Amino acid sequence: MEVVVKVSIIVPAFNEEKLLGATLQHIREASAVFEVRGWKSELIVCDNNSTDRTGEIARAAGAKVVFERINQIARARNTGAAAATGDWLIFVDADSRPSRELFADVAEAIDAGRYMAGGSTVKMDGTHLFASFGTGLWNCISRVFNWVAGSFIFCETAAFRQVGGFDNQLYASEEIDLSKRLKRLARESGRRLIILHRHPLPTSDRKLHLYSFSEYIRFFSRIFWHWGGTIRDQEACHIWYDGRR
Repeated sequence: MEVVVKVSIIVPAFNEEKLLGATLQHIREASAVFEVRGWKSELIVCDNNSTDRTGEIARAAGAKVVFERINQIARARNTGAAAATGDWLIFVDADSRPSRELFADVAEAIDAGRYMAGGSTVKMDGTHLFASFGTGLWNCISRVFNWVAGSFIFCETAAFRQVGGFDNQLYASEEIDLSKRLKRLARESGRRLIILHRHPLPTSDRKLHLYSFSEYIRFFSRIFWHWGGTIRDQEACHIWYDGRR
């Protein structure tokens, strides 16, 4: 008898009224590949203490909306996952637009049975030289080390819960920390992580326009010299948390 898989798609969202509607539309369209297989899916948006129309837009799009008061990406993803009822979780950032082809690749990876979790290479909007270099470098690192990008992660629900989800102590790089713990668990069961690359995830380049070059230099310098302290300090990770949109 064919097994019916249920996929829970989770979108953490903090003041995302400008881009959330388009993201949810792309997710709805891409989710059709699961329906073709006879699988089920659900769409969950975690409103991470937004002060704009984020929750309203999510409800209008038919998403289940949960609320996380503490403004932190790790907590928002964990709160969304806690409300999920699927066998597999897919985390998609609110400024990204997954395609049908990418979701089809995810379904194939799930069906293969060899993978516990995975991610995708990314493709940033625009033609900015800095963005092209940065995403190219990250895609290489991601594929070599099997580190998932936070903008797109898929994971077996049982495995996610077994490793404890995202670390609530981290305000950045929580996806790398999760990747390492999932890789250890996967090795124990003879499985592994995979980084999909045939259909990269399109994602917004808005941060390149919202922050100056000097702000990026200060941030990456702090990361270089004080890695452990920086990723545990919300103020130090202001690029994700100051609310600029």
